[in-house]
Amino acid sequence: QVQLVESGGGLVQAGGSLRLSCAASGRTFSRYNIGWFRQAPGEEREFVAGISRSGFSIYYVDSVKGRFTISRDNAKNTVYLQMNSLKPEDTAVYYCAADSYPTATRRQANLYDYWGQGTQVTVSS
Repeated sequence: QVQLVESGGGLVQAGGSLRLSCAASGRTFSRYNIGWFRQAPGEEREFVAGISRSGFSIYYVDSVKGRFTISRDNAKNTVYLQMNSLKPEDTAVYYCAADSYPTATRRQANLYDYWGQGTQVTVSS
């Protein structure tokens, strides 16, 4: 079992940056693909970025390509989401999730096994 804890959210002006962290417990962290999702009020949970167990395969939703960067440090059991050039439409609760499926990262939230509690990101215009 994996427990995930997000941190790094906050309030930032449009054009600013934040770095989210997803810290995992357990010695099997490197066996999981990790995804970042976000959910705005009244909206469905949306895939933002995903990274494979090794870190070699990375995926982004089109709306964040070129602005967000996902990375992982398996030695520290942590995945990061660097968010630059933030826009008001990026405002949401951001969640990290772990997927034990052995191959490529998946984008459907209901396929992920473990979730963190979420961290709020608010971008003011």
